[in-house]
Amino acid sequence: MDVINRALSVKGGSAKLLYVYVDVEPVSFNRGFYTVDMRFFYSVSLQAYLSCPVPVTVEGLCVFDKRAILFGSEGNAKIFSSELRTGEPDLQLMSRSNLPIAVVEAVDPIVLDARVMDCCGKRDCDCDLCEVPSFVNSCFDGELSSGDDSRRIYVTLGQFSIVRLERDSQLLIPVYDYCMPDKECSCGSGSGNEDPCCIFRNISFPVGEFFPPNTVRRPENYEECCCACGR
Repeated sequence: MDVINRALSVKGGSAKLLYVYVDVEPVSFNRGFYTVDMRFFYSVSLQAYLSCPVPVTVEGLCVFDKRAILFGSEGNAKIFSSELRTGEPDLQLMSRSNLPIAVVEAVDPIVLDARVMDCCGKRDCDCDLCEVPSFVNSCFDGELSSGDDSRRIYVTLGQFSIVRLERDSQLLIPVYDYCMPDKECSCGSGSGNEDPCCIFRNISFPVGEFFPPNTVRRPENYEECCCACGR
C-alpha cells in the first residue's frame, strides 16, 4: 500500500478472472423467474508511476457484483439416483430437486481504465474483503490489504460473459426395434447377374466432375437487359 500512497498515476496492465460465485434464488410473485447473483473476483496487475520514471508493478484484487433475472420455469419434483461413490454419501439415498442451475461462462477481462483516488471515509461502493474465499487469497503472493489507507486504485474492466439456467428436462424420443432383413440380396452372386458393361452404359457421364459448374446465377431480366443494352 505504500506504493499506492506515493503513486502519481497508474496505467492499465492485465487482469485475470479467478473465480465467480453464483447464487440462484426464485423471484417473488413471478413464477418461473430466478435471480442469478454473481460476484466476480479478479487479479489485476498495474503499473504505478512514482517520482522515478521506471514504473512499479502492483497486484491487487478487484471484485464486481452483477445480478441477472432469467426464466427457468418451474419444477418441484424430487430426483433420486442410484449412483454410488465410494467413501462419499450414497447419492441414491439423497434427493435433489429439478430446479434450474445457473452456469456462468466468462473470459479474462480487459483493463479499460485505472485511477488513483483519495479515500474520504467508508463509501457505499467499498467491498468487504472478509468475504473473499480462502483459495482466492492464496492466488496472491502476499497478504491482501483491507484498503483502509488514504488512497485506493479504482479499475474499470470490460467483461464478456454468458449467463444461463440449466435444468433436467424430459424429452420424448421415438424408439424403433431392430430391423432384421428377411430377404436374401442377389447382388454379387455368381449366377443371374446382369452384364457389367450394360450397367456401366446406363450410368450418366459425370460432366460436373471434369468441368467446374457455373455457380453464377443470371439475373431474372438478363434477356431484356441484353436486348436493351446491346451487350
